[in-house]
Amino acid sequence: MYAPGVNSSTNLSYNNDRPPSAEAVEMASDPASGGFFNSDYKKHDDLKQMLDSNKDNLKLEAMKRIIGMVAKGREASDLFPAVVKNVVSKNIEVKKLVYVYLVRYAEEQQDLALLSISTFQRALKDPNQLIRASALRVLSSIRVTMIVPIVMLAIKDAAADMSPYVRKTAAHAIPKLYSLDQDQKEELIQVLEKLLSDKTTLVVGSAVMAFEEVCPDRIDLIHKNFRKLCSLLVDVDEWGQVVIINMLTRYARTQFTDPNVNEIDEEEENKRPFYEDEDDGDESQPEKRAPSLDPDHRLLLRSAKPLLQSRNAAVVLSVAQLYHHTAPKSEVNQVSKAMIRLLRSHREVQDIVLTSIAAIATRRKSMFEPFLKSFFVRTSDATHIKLLKLEILTSLASDSNVGIILRELQTYVAAHDPPFVAAAIQAIGRCASNIKEVTDTCLNGLVSLLSNKDQAVVAESVVVIKKLLQTQPSAHREIIIQMAKLVDNVSVPQARASILWLLGEYSERVPKIAPDVLRKMAKSFTNEEDIVKLQVMTLAVKLCLTNPKQTKLLCQYVLQLAKYDQNYDLRDRARFLRHIVFPGDAGAGGATRLSKQAKKIFLAPKPAPVPESQFKDREQFQLGSLSHYINTKTNGYQELPSFPLEAPDPKARDVETAPEIAEEAPLFTKKVSSKNKASFYSDSESPDDESEENSSDEEDDDEEEEEQSNSEKDGEESDTEDEESSEPEEAPKVKKIESSKAKPKKEVVLDESDNDEESEESSSSESGSESDTEDDSSEPEKAPRKAAAKPVKPSTTSTPAKSKKSNLDLLLELDDVMTPSLGGFLTPMTTPSTAVKTQLFPDIQPASAVISPKSTSELLNKINSGGLEIKYRFTRAPHLYSQSMTSVELTFHNHSPEELTNIRIGDRPTSGDISIHEFAAISALLPGSSIMGTLGVDFADSTQPVNFEILIDGEKSCPVALKAPVGELIRAATMSEEHFLKQQNNLRGMHENNAKFSFPKSCQDLRGLSNRILTTANLGPISSSDSTTLRFAAQTLSSRSIVLVSLQSGDNQNVNLTVNCEKMVIGSMLITQLKACLTD
Repeated sequence: MYAPGVNSSTNLSYNNDRPPSAEAVEMASDPASGGFFNSDYKKHDDLKQMLDSNKDNLKLEAMKRIIGMVAKGREASDLFPAVVKNVVSKNIEVKKLVYVYLVRYAEEQQDLALLSISTFQRALKDPNQLIRASALRVLSSIRVTMIVPIVMLAIKDAAADMSPYVRKTAAHAIPKLYSLDQDQKEELIQVLEKLLSDKTTLVVGSAVMAFEEVCPDRIDLIHKNFRKLCSLLVDVDEWGQVVIINMLTRYARTQFTDPNVNEIDEEEENKRPFYEDEDDGDESQPEKRAPSLDPDHRLLLRSAKPLLQSRNAAVVLSVAQLYHHTAPKSEVNQVSKAMIRLLRSHREVQDIVLTSIAAIATRRKSMFEPFLKSFFVRTSDATHIKLLKLEILTSLASDSNVGIILRELQTYVAAHDPPFVAAAIQAIGRCASNIKEVTDTCLNGLVSLLSNKDQAVVAESVVVIKKLLQTQPSAHREIIIQMAKLVDNVSVPQARASILWLLGEYSERVPKIAPDVLRKMAKSFTNEEDIVKLQVMTLAVKLCLTNPKQTKLLCQYVLQLAKYDQNYDLRDRARFLRHIVFPGDAGAGGATRLSKQAKKIFLAPKPAPVPESQFKDREQFQLGSLSHYINTKTNGYQELPSFPLEAPDPKARDVETAPEIAEEAPLFTKKVSSKNKASFYSDSESPDDESEENSSDEEDDDEEEEEQSNSEKDGEESDTEDEESSEPEEAPKVKKIESSKAKPKKEVVLDESDNDEESEESSSSESGSESDTEDDSSEPEKAPRKAAAKPVKPSTTSTPAKSKKSNLDLLLELDDVMTPSLGGFLTPMTTPSTAVKTQLFPDIQPASAVISPKSTSELLNKINSGGLEIKYRFTRAPHLYSQSMTSVELTFHNHSPEELTNIRIGDRPTSGDISIHEFAAISALLPGSSIMGTLGVDFADSTQPVNFEILIDGEKSCPVALKAPVGELIRAATMSEEHFLKQQNNLRGMHENNAKFSFPKSCQDLRGLSNRILTTANLGPISSSDSTTLRFAAQTLSSRSIVLVSLQSGDNQNVNLTVNCEKMVIGSMLITQLKACLTD
C-alpha cells in the first residue's frame, strides 16, 4: 500500500512535478481547462457527495469505486469519515462494502472507528451472516486495548453461531485478539477447543490456524480431534489443508515412533556388498526392517495421500514433507511423481519445489532417479533454477546414469551464462569425486578446458582440477606442469591462488618449475590480490624448507615485501612465518621448537576435500518452510520435534470412539438373539435373514459369525427370554400394529431397523411377530392373539392354526383405517409417525413425565374479557390429536354475574408449521362456575408465543398469546447409558452448551438438584454408573431432535451442567433455564 507522501508525489508527476498554486486550483474548477490532471482537483469530493446522498444506488457506486481504489493500492484514508457514516445503511450491498473498507483502515483510524463500536455490536446480531462476519472482522481489526472485553464476547458468540462462515471469522479473530492482549490466552483456548471440535470443513482449517498461532504446544487439544481432522482433510479448503498437514506433521513426530528406526540409509546400503557374508547369516534382519505403523499413523498417511493430486502446489508440497518426515522409507517414493508435476508451474513454485527436491535427494537418491530428464536445464530457465537443477543432477549421479549426466554437463559448459557455466564445471568435479570410475575422464575434460578462450571457464577449471589432483597427485604430474604454465595467462585470483597452492604442495614432483614460478610471483607481488599474496608466501616457505639453496633469498624477499603491505592480515602472516622459518633473523636467538617442526607443520599430508551438497545440512528444518528455504531459523519457526523412543498412550485419541466400543457388545447380543429366534421358528427364513443383515449392517465383522450360528442353544435362550418377559400383553400389540402397517412381507419384517426395534421390545412380541410373518396370507392376527394369552412356545408357533379374531384384534386393525385427526383409541405412542421414529432411533424410547407441574399461569384476564378468566398449565401428557403437540390444560372460570355462552377459538395462527388443535367449544358457563378443556399446540420447536383469539358469546373477540417454556417443548425419553454417551459424543462443538456454578445453599446434593431439573423440564432420567453424574434425555416434540442433559459434581462444591441438542437455539435456552432454576 502506498504511503500518502508517495501518492501525492505520484499525482504531481502529471503536473510536471510542480507544486500546485492557487491559480492552478482555480483553473481546475473548469473541466474544459484540463485540470483533471491536477492533484488537488476536488480530491474525492464527488465520492463524498455520493456517500452523503440519500440514494442507495449512488452510495453503492461510490463504495465500488472506493474499493477499487483500495485494491489498486491508492490511498483512500481521507474518505474514512464519509464511509463510516454509512455503516448504518439498510442496504446490504452498501453495508458489505463499507465493512470491507473498514477492515482495511480501522487500525489506522482507530478514534473514528471507536465511535461506531455500538453499530458493530448491533451488526453482530444481524440476520445476514456476511454482515455478522464483517462486523466481527472490523471489530477485531481495531487494535485498542480498551475494547478487548467487547471483542472477546463477540468471538465467544460468533464461535457458537449457526453460520459456519461466522464461526470461521471467529477463528480468524482469535490470533488478532491474542496479539493485542496475551492475557486472554486461557479464554481463547476454551473457544479454540470448541472450534476445533467443529465438524464443518469451512471452520476446521481456520481453527487449526488459530491453534498454531495461540497455543501450538497444546497437543492435548488435538488428541480427540485427530481422527476427525484426518477424515475431513480432503474436504477442507486448500490453505486449510496446508495448515492442518503441517500441524499434523509435528503431531505425528511427537505421538508416533520412527518408522525408519531399523532402516539403513542409502549411503550405508551402497556398502552392503562388503558385509554381504555377515548379513547372509542373519535371518532376523529382514524382520526388523519391516515397518509396523500405529493405526492412527497409517490413517494420517492414507488421508493425506489423495491430496497429492491437488492443483495447489502448497498442498502437494505439504503432503510431500509429511511423507518425508513421518512415512516409512518404502512409502516416501509415492510423492516423487507429484513433485515432478509441480516443475511445470511458475518460476517461483519451481524454485521452492527444486529446493525441497535437492534436500530430499541428499538422503533418498532413488526417489528421483526415474525422473532424471526432468531436471535437465532448459534455455528458458532462470539462473537460480538452472543452479538448483545442477545441484540435483549431481546428487542423483550414480554408476548407471553418470554417462548421461556428464554428456549433459558438457553442453552446459558452452552456455553464455557465467554463473551457470561455473556451476556446471563444479558439477563435473563433484561427479568425478563421488564416482571413481569417471575421475580420469573428468580430469581430461577439465584439462581440455584450460585452453578455452573464456578466462572464467579456465579459472573455474583450475580450481576444480586442484581439488581433484589431491586424490591422486602422483599420477598427474603432467597436469601440474601444464597448470604451472598458465600462471602468466590466468588473471582470476582464485585460479592463480589454486595453481600456487598445487606447486607448493607437490613441489617435489616439479623441483625445477616451482622456484621459477616463485621468482615470477615475487616480481609481481605488490600488484597481486590478497588471496594470491597469501599463497605466494605459503609457496615461498614450502620451497625454502624443501629447496633452501635456490629459494631462501626469494623467501626472505617475499616476507620482507609482505611486512610492509597495507593488509594487516598479510603483515601478521609475514611476521608469523618469519619466526618459524628464520628464527635467527627474527631475533629469537636460535632455533625454536616451532622452527624444528616446520616441515611437519607446512608439509604435512592433507586429506583430499570431499565435495558435499549445500543442502545436506537442511534436514534440521521442516521441508518447505521458510527456514528450510533460506537455511536459517526465522522468527516464529517451530522446531520439528524428534520421534519419541516409545509412543505415548494411543487411548488419548479414543475420546470420540470410546462410547461406541462400549455400546456395541450389548447391541450385538440383542440382535443375535432376535435373529436366532426367527431361524428357530422358521428355517426357511434364516438364509434371507442372514443375507439381508449382512448387506445392511456395517458395524462389525464379528456380528456375521454370530448371526450364522443356528444351534439349538440359541433357540433355548430365545425361549427363556420369552418366559421372562414382564409385559406379555402390551408388546404384541405394538408389534402387530407395525406389522400391519408394513403390509406384511418377509422383506419388511426382516429389515434391520425392524430387528433393532425387536431388540428393544419383549421376547414374546418378537416370537409372535415372526410367526405371524410366516403365515401372513391366511391369518395375520393369530400370533398376537396367542401372545396376549401366554408366552409363545416354539412347538406351537411352528404349526399355524385358524381361530376367530377377538375384539382386541379388531381394535388393533383400526390403525390401518383411522387417521390421526380422529383421535383414535390408541395412545400417540403407537401412531405411524412414532413407528417411523422408533425405526430411526431404535435405542431411544419415549417415556412418561416424572413430574407434572401443578403451577398455572394466566392466559386471559377477567378484566379484559368481561368476567372470563382462563388459566393454563402444561400437563406433559401426550396429546391425542398429534404426538408433536404440547398438551395444555385450560381452566375457564366465569367471574361475571351473567352466563357466558359459545366459548371457542377464533382466528388461529397462520405462521410456518405452528398449528393448534382447539378445545371442545363450551356451550354455556354459569356465573361462578368453572370448567376444564384441553388445548393442543404444535410450537414447531419454537419458543415464540402463539397468538390466537378466544370468542365469547360467538361475537366478542379476546386476543391471547400462549408461550411455552423451552422445558415444555420436549418429551421425556429413555435410553441406555452407553447410547447416551454415544449420542453425546456426536453432539459436540456448536451443539454443546456448558455452565458451571456452585451448589445452592438450599440444596447440597445431586438428588435435590435432580428434582429441580425434572420440575423445570420434561426430561427422563437415565441410569448412571457414576454416582457423581446425573443424566437426563428427551426429544423435541416436533422434530424429534435429541436433547441430552448431564449434571456432574466437581471439586469445591462446583457443579458442571452440560446440554447437548441438535437444535442449538433450544439447547442454549434450555441451559439458561436450568441454570436459573438450579442457582435460585
